[in-house]
Amino acid sequence: MPKEENHTIWIEKYRPSKLADIVGQDEIVERLSSYVKSGNLPHLLFTGSAGVGKTTAAITLAREFFKDSWQMNFRELNASDERGIDVVRNQIKQFARTTPLGEAQFKILFLDEADALTTDAQAALRRTMESYAQTCRFILSCNYSSKIIDPIQSRCAIYRFKPLGPEAVKEEICRIASREGLRVTDDAMDAIVYIAQGDMRKAINALQGAAIICSTIDEKMVYAITSTARPDEIEELLKLSLGGDFDSAESLLANLLHERGIAPNELINQCYRAIVKFEMIKGLKVELIDHLGETDFRLSEGANSDIQMEALIARFVLSSQKCR
Repeated sequence: MPKEENHTIWIEKYRPSKLADIVGQDEIVERLSSYVKSGNLPHLLFTGSAGVGKTTAAITLAREFFKDSWQMNFRELNASDERGIDVVRNQIKQFARTTPLGEAQFKILFLDEADALTTDAQAALRRTMESYAQTCRFILSCNYSSKIIDPIQSRCAIYRFKPLGPEAVKEEICRIASREGLRVTDDAMDAIVYIAQGDMRKAINALQGAAIICSTIDEKMVYAITSTARPDEIEELLKLSLGGDFDSAESLLANLLHERGIAPNELINQCYRAIVKFEMIKGLKVELIDHLGETDFRLSEGANSDIQMEALIARFVLSSQKCR
């Protein structure tokens, strides 16, 4: 392996170069491939959670449209860096109005995190998309399509990327592990899937982080490198809380937060995932999820994390006693 590849971030090193190599989004890949075959392309809006292939789809689509000249006719901008109207009037408009190079009939401008654009900037973008449709196609990517104004949505073919399923994540992890000469145990593979939650970037980063330590990757290593609690630890925390044993639950919580260094928001997320699957009285489940939402909001507003997390456990104990 060339020396420079040893230090390449794997999410870039193993980014698919062809639409056919994108996993877990078969229907979208098929529809995008049909644009390549027809030689034409409408404006596109990609929406979905992080790490599901939106950026990869845009880049591979440009590669297949323009072949060797793709870098000359494709530009990527991140709207979260410069989100005001000036970026539309200057950078975007300047690229859109210039003539395509080589034999290309149009250029592609990929605007990542387009939902970060202000309303005024989106209004200006709408006009630019309309004026330069002959020379430039726009691909907008966002996590929340509701933050994109209706006039832009109506000008785009909308593609909703779903979170990647366990099989898609495992397929890609197995491919990378094989290329890198790694052995991933079945439990470690399940741990990577649990941590990823349909986000391929999380999965690949977890694999690379563990691979730095050892070429044989086990479950314990994956949870440690990602600072994530094991599902059985979360279940134990919930059982202690719902059993009314506040002291033991508080001790386990302190261990997870301070000894293991797990972020409070990550614990809240894991507790939510466990509660949804937990067998319990419906009224109690509703109360627990409500408590999680309140704690998550308070943390986002800057409240003390230690106090809020212990208060969350206290609310769990009180709710369980009330429902007995």
